[in-house]
Amino acid sequence: MNVLIVEDELRIAKRIERMVRGILSDSLKSIKVLNTLQNAIEYIEGTTLDLVFLDLNLNGESGFDLLTIVVSKSFHTIIVSAYKDQAIKAFEYGVLDFVPKPFNKDRLEQAINRINAEEKIVKNSVKFLAVKKRYKIQLIPLDDVVYIKGAGVYSELFLEDGDIVLHDKSLEKLERLLSPSFERIHKSYLVKMTEIKEIIVASGSKYMAELTDGTQIPIGRTKYKDLKAKWI
Repeated sequence: MNVLIVEDELRIAKRIERMVRGILSDSLKSIKVLNTLQNAIEYIEGTTLDLVFLDLNLNGESGFDLLTIVVSKSFHTIIVSAYKDQAIKAFEYGVLDFVPKPFNKDRLEQAINRINAEEKIVKNSVKFLAVKKRYKIQLIPLDDVVYIKGAGVYSELFLEDGDIVLHDKSLEKLERLLSPSFERIHKSYLVKMTEIKEIIVASGSKYMAELTDGTQIPIGRTKYKDLKAKWI
């Protein structure tokens, strides 16, 4: 795992680094510590990362300025900050967890373990997804997303206006961040439950979800019973 720590207090940065090394052990490939927004942005643009630890106050600059950029990336972000009142806002950006200062190793390990957790982080209140569009970062309101299709290590967001935009996070990573209003109905699809108009049983034991706009999406055989129970 490749890790970046963005923290302007050297003592805290070193503490996070020490704990992360102990928690990840042999699975840690690289770890970098930076203390300014600009250096972090440049490093992120040129490096493949799996996890970023981010403070929200960096020498008087707001970590949210960086967060707006990193939420469009494929890696997960964990906020480590004393500003507990900013937790809800941070979750709206799609961060994996918010670790308040002061913290201990157990709390940090809990946050890291969520990367591979199968369950959704249901307390998150993601309100938008950030995507790269026309060389800029665009915030897409989650309310505008009808369904999401996996595209390898990326995901395609299908919007109400018919537009399709590419997100750098995989379907698996988005599934852990989104609220229960989105359901994994197939290995390749996440669908907003309120958009399902009908569940169709086709010949050959094939199942389809027909959406309000007429789009039909396959339902995995192992997902059918659970989806039908939730939909009804």
